[in-house]
Amino acid sequence: MDSCRVVGLISGTSVDAIDVAVADMRIDQGVIELAPAGHTELDYPPHLRDELLTMASRGTSAEQLCKLDTRIGQSFAHAAATAISEFGPADVIASLGQTVHHWVEDGTCLGTLQLGQPAWIAELTGLPVISDLRVRDVAAGGHGAPLAGLFDRMWLRAEIALNIGGIANITLPGGTAFDTGPGNALLDAAAEQLTGKPFDEDGALALAGTIRQDLLAHLLADPYYVLDPPKSTGKEHFNAGYLNAALAEVPEVGAADLMATLVELTAVTIARACAGPGEPSRVVASGGGVRNPALMAALARRLDVVTSDELGVPSDAKEAYLTALLGFLTWHGIPADPRTGAGPRLLGSITPGRDPLRMPAPAADNVSQLRVVETLGGHLARS
Repeated sequence: MDSCRVVGLISGTSVDAIDVAVADMRIDQGVIELAPAGHTELDYPPHLRDELLTMASRGTSAEQLCKLDTRIGQSFAHAAATAISEFGPADVIASLGQTVHHWVEDGTCLGTLQLGQPAWIAELTGLPVISDLRVRDVAAGGHGAPLAGLFDRMWLRAEIALNIGGIANITLPGGTAFDTGPGNALLDAAAEQLTGKPFDEDGALALAGTIRQDLLAHLLADPYYVLDPPKSTGKEHFNAGYLNAALAEVPEVGAADLMATLVELTAVTIARACAGPGEPSRVVASGGGVRNPALMAALARRLDVVTSDELGVPSDAKEAYLTALLGFLTWHGIPADPRTGAGPRLLGSITPGRDPLRMPAPAADNVSQLRVVETLGGHLARS
């Protein structure tokens, strides 16, 4: 099968930037070969990021949703066009958009909403866009998140995959994937309140603090942690209001001690989720959290951790490469099974580009492995 170049777009729950990854992919005897062709990230306009961070607490009207959907779509379009200009032409774009609400009740996901109107991406780039990649999984009884389980199961075998975004998620050997709880969500909320900055740079505050066991015990009592997978959560639950309510239950906590305690919360809940029978597995970590030295040190005290960079997948672009993989599967008619509770489904909706839509013939759906390579078939990846 000829190679296909896919641009993957996503902005995670931390809302820190739009991540873009360009991948050359093809199917070779039941194995998808993925050659990273480049990745970058582009900041949201500051006013747009502020709107996204505050919309949950203030409520949002239909007018505001319309404006956000348009502005996010335009920002994603600019990000895709920038990547194409930098890394070369592409065939198709996949966009996971910006999650603004993930509706979970009593352990069941009832709906999920991602903004970033794909028509803006198709119009600016002229390419077909595969978007809305979570909803079909939810409609079929899944959680729609974390979709990373698909990438991880195909790519890794014995290792545990860990992604630390606003929410942390893992994929266990065998393919079970679920959200473990807060990754950076509470850390970033606290940093914003304490310093006015979006995160604790280099984990400096956390490294200077002491863990408050009373606050940690209160936070660990959250019933989410004892739910069985598949399960998912979001900043609808783990947010600044949640943190402030917890702080009201304990004596005053200093800034450094608060950050140290929240680092410990993330590390403990991840480590507990990774625990299982037999010998502990190596954990392959990615996401923005790997740039926090305090958090990585806390994880290293409990787990054998390496970053995905060491295995050929840039840790800050892994979810964008996941998006590209999801788009590649749908483009070639291959059902995806992220194992969030639904089973295999063709995911997403397709917005045509400038030319008439011509999709490749559906491929066999027995693809079960992903191989990350430097080039496709010994030849330089197209640029």
